[in-house]
Amino acid sequence: MPAPIDILSMGEPMVEFNQTRDGDGTMFLRGCGGDSSNFAVAAARQGARAGYISAIGNDANGALLRALWKAETVDDTHVRTVDDLPTGVYFVSHTDSGHQFDFARAGSAASRYTARDLPLDAIAAAKVLHLSGISLGISASACDAGYRAVEHARAKGVTVSFDTNLRRKLWPLGRARAVIWDVISLSDICLPSYDDIVQLSDMTDADEIVDRCLALGPTIVALKRGADGTLVADRSQRFQIPPYPCDAVDATGAGDTFGGAFVARIVAGDSIERAGHYAAAAAALSTQGYGAVTPIPTSDQVYALLKREGAA
Repeated sequence: MPAPIDILSMGEPMVEFNQTRDGDGTMFLRGCGGDSSNFAVAAARQGARAGYISAIGNDANGALLRALWKAETVDDTHVRTVDDLPTGVYFVSHTDSGHQFDFARAGSAASRYTARDLPLDAIAAAKVLHLSGISLGISASACDAGYRAVEHARAKGVTVSFDTNLRRKLWPLGRARAVIWDVISLSDICLPSYDDIVQLSDMTDADEIVDRCLALGPTIVALKRGADGTLVADRSQRFQIPPYPCDAVDATGAGDTFGGAFVARIVAGDSIERAGHYAAAAAALSTQGYGAVTPIPTSDQVYALLKREGAA
């Protein structure tokens, strides 16, 4: 019998074309991405047993993703292959103001996912179900499926992890606000980004944001603040986790790496403070190469950085 899954992530996987600094901006590296898939890979590289729920096209991009999950020991049993729909792709361009994303995901297999497609038994057997704002924003049917998955997980005592990951191009801001705040209230581990919450509310103070999230229902909140570090909290304590030093070249997927590493360490029994330091180190290391997946570190690399910085 295969080992039970610790963390079951749900959303849209995508193939990534990431601009390099070679060839006057005309060279792109092909790789894999999609926030919830990145999350699963990050968790698996830290030693968690991770699995994925989604759908892909019966195409070369879908095959690339299958190969990734096999190599990373991410269980893809519950990823459907759809013959007549494509796998989504996106392009990352780098400018002086940061990285820019351009998506080609309309009508993708994952966007047509429905609540009827959910592997309810697998969700009930997992320790954690993870999804994000993108998981909910890609289509109305995917949003319904996300809600059904969360409801089933809660009914079965499965921990729900949620990353806000607001993408304005996916849905109107009013709908995003309503859905994301509602799902925060249904989650146990909340992984918001500061920039997301500023757009989703009138709050700008980090402690106020954490207080509001905790008041809605989550027992753990990790507020990601980029260069300002991360504020991690539960109902009785909170810690400011500073960013770890790195030679950053591409921040694509750094937040997903943080989330996957953080939840993996919580599942392993770490305190929120230890998990926060670990995840911050993992996120820093993930920015030192191009692409969302390739630079995600292993646990040995993370522990080496923590030891060098005196945080072991």
